[in-house]
Parts: sequence; structure tokens; C-alpha cells
Amino acid sequence: MAYVICEPCGDEKCGECTLVCPTDCIYDARDQYVIDPMECIDCADCVSVCPVHAIYHIDRVPGEWRRSVMRNADFFASLVD
Repeated sequence: MAYVICEPCGDEKCGECTLVCPTDCIYDARDQYVIDPMECIDCADCVSVCPVHAIYHIDRVPGEWRRSVMRNADFFASLVD
């Protein structure tokens, strides 16, 4: 998983990231968007268009939003179970 969408997305949820993603790997998880780690090609196109700066490389997710990493992983794991 290269990029993670964090909590600020839930407040805004504008969707610009979904429009620029070349692999369509950003999915609507109802309360915010999530990035499929298996489909993401690390292009970072989504990062530059997010108006609330909610998208971070997994290695740079701020401490207060680290739970977003697990939430994102859990969302896609639940689809396979």
C-alpha cells in the first residue's frame, strides 16, 4: 500500500481524487474514500488534487491519523473474506 486517505476526507469527501486516478483504485467507503493497495501504482496524482490534504504516502501518515492505515487495509480485507 503506497497511499492512504486519512480522516479529513470524511469531512469533505469531494471526490477529485477519484477523477484523476489512472487505475480507478479509489473506492467509496461511505464515510470517506479508500485506496486499494493492490491497484495503486504510486503515481500520487490523487495527492495534488485533494483540497483537504487527506492523502499521504503510508510512510508519512501523521501520527493522529495512523488508524487510517488499518481502516483502509480492513476495508479491502473485508471484501475478500
